[in-house]
Amino acid sequence: MTTVRQRRVGKGTEAAEDQPSEEKNVKPDGKTLSDHTGGKLWNVLSVIVGGIVAISLGLLTSVYVATLHENDLWFSNIKEVEREISFRTECGLYYSYYKQMIQAASIQQGIVNCKYSYVLQQYLEPVYFYIYTLFGLQAVYVIALYVTSWLLSGTWLSGLLAACWYVTNRIDTTRVEFTIPLRENWALPFFAVQIAAITYLLRTHLQPVQERLTLMAIFIATFLFSLTWQFNQFMMLIQALALFILDCFDMLPTAKVTWLYIIQISGLLLVCVLQFFNSMILGSLLLSFNASVLIARTIQKNLKKGGLLNRLVQLILHVLLVLCFTLLINKFIKKILNLESDEHIFKFLKAKFGFGATRDFDANLYLCEEAFGLLPLNTFSRLSDTLLFCIYVFVLFLMTVVAVIVAFRNLSGSNRVQLMEEVEECTITLKPDAAYNLIHTVLFGCLALSTMRMKYLWTSHMCVFASFGLCSTEIWKLILKCIHLYTSRRTHVIKYSIPIITLLYISYKFWPGIMDELSELREFYDPDTVELMNWIKSNTPNTAVFAGSMQLLAGVKLCTGRTLTNHPHYEDKNLRERTKQIYQIYAKRSAEDVYRILRSFGTDYVILEDSICYERRHSRGCRLRDLLDIANGHIMDGLGENEPDLKPSLYPRFCEEIKKNLPSYTVHFTRVFQNKTFHVYKLAKHK
Repeated sequence: MTTVRQRRVGKGTEAAEDQPSEEKNVKPDGKTLSDHTGGKLWNVLSVIVGGIVAISLGLLTSVYVATLHENDLWFSNIKEVEREISFRTECGLYYSYYKQMIQAASIQQGIVNCKYSYVLQQYLEPVYFYIYTLFGLQAVYVIALYVTSWLLSGTWLSGLLAACWYVTNRIDTTRVEFTIPLRENWALPFFAVQIAAITYLLRTHLQPVQERLTLMAIFIATFLFSLTWQFNQFMMLIQALALFILDCFDMLPTAKVTWLYIIQISGLLLVCVLQFFNSMILGSLLLSFNASVLIARTIQKNLKKGGLLNRLVQLILHVLLVLCFTLLINKFIKKILNLESDEHIFKFLKAKFGFGATRDFDANLYLCEEAFGLLPLNTFSRLSDTLLFCIYVFVLFLMTVVAVIVAFRNLSGSNRVQLMEEVEECTITLKPDAAYNLIHTVLFGCLALSTMRMKYLWTSHMCVFASFGLCSTEIWKLILKCIHLYTSRRTHVIKYSIPIITLLYISYKFWPGIMDELSELREFYDPDTVELMNWIKSNTPNTAVFAGSMQLLAGVKLCTGRTLTNHPHYEDKNLRERTKQIYQIYAKRSAEDVYRILRSFGTDYVILEDSICYERRHSRGCRLRDLLDIANGHIMDGLGENEPDLKPSLYPRFCEEIKKNLPSYTVHFTRVFQNKTFHVYKLAKHK
């Protein structure tokens, strides 16, 4: 096999100078200066065209989801109260803070007066400014996915395919059009930008200026991602684990990994300060883990030296050391600061993965929600319809095999000359950026499989990874060499033809469906909730305090501005405990007990919902009333088994019994509003 070696300096150079003048314009790779000039022009043109396509696709995606939202609700034609009600559950709570800001006459103490500095109000309704901002972030999201795939594969055709897959698999890649204000819809575009920046950082031969600018971009994206989503620490912990694994197997430059650890720590601490020293952040496993890795490195300085056996022993010790340090540091911080904000998450995880059943109300509330269950199997059939999942599995399998070979070779500490011969002969190489995205997709895939709500982190990156594999020169070169069909021309033909064929197939199969979807018109309709909100605004004082379910009260705050006893922000232990107490209105408790609990929180009105009191959406054992019965030690309603230590309650279910207007209830509660869905009771104010 022939190889190209560097030309020796000496007589060979002098001899070269004696060659005809035409050969002086020949580069070491055999190309003339005109070839290189033409290549540079082609690269510049490709970047310009690819950039235009990226921006166009991002804007089209933004318009697409905005149109779907308008068509589904007829948002431009419904009343303000109906628009606000359409922000269901915690979405209404998040939007209420924005509404509160823009309606304030003045915001003191250094916060800019949003109402009078908000010039756009003259041209655009505040609600449209809000939703268009989020739809605009979808453009950023798609562009970031496009750029990541482009960086990995070297061709913008890969980015085009990734963006098309993102749109055609919209059901499984985003839910922005019907849950607009959710915190994840603010956060995930910044997470995608961060991944794109990390992918660029891990490229080789970056100039110092490029590296510094990229690190700055990663920090800004990490900070914005952390600021906008309460689950940021868990997502970045998985990211830190990916970096840790790759660093242990010598697949990433250690210096760059260290910078990424530091960026995660500094970004999270800055968010902690801005969120008034959020205790949940200080006690996060991410801070403890990153600190532990940096400490363990200083202790084990010869971690990456020696043969295979020595490296494996040191690696196992390193992992154990990091794990021990993480648990010790985390426990110490939580003990010193008395932090319990995230204990419900660990109870949930413990019960979910079979480490013992729990009667904890908060943990069971998560366990019984479909969104926190396993990823349904029909997800894979939908993703396979667009060929995405099939191609993803193929690329993932191939890249995993390559990663295992490279990791073993790195650990075995092979002779450098022998190593180069193996690389040249077998073309088994894995670039750092590709290695990171491989581990990223594997870890977030595991997360999505275990928790359906987190699938949006995986499926969007699945589009990137599959399109990269389909357009990768390295992957097709490896495949063709394995079957002894490799030529440079054949590799390029396959690299471009198969993605184009895939794009044509997607367009042919799904374009008519997208057009039908865009032409389908619906209208928002929820008269019972509208009637309730209008009654509250018209018949209760502005200072009235309301109790009820978290989801409904978020809407009450948004539509009426009334004070709440509890709301869906569930990351605070005291608020979780308060919610559990308020929910006794759906448990088997006496009228006196419920009245005492409600008045202890200053409640003036309580709203009961038939959809909760007589719930049928969940099976027995997962209905809200069942969770309350179990937590209270009471036998559940209906046919079925009960745990042996559960006992019958001395009282009937409050939400059912109060409707009978018995004296023991009317002395404390007076019904002041009723429709087919809601019952509102005013609490008596006893001296």
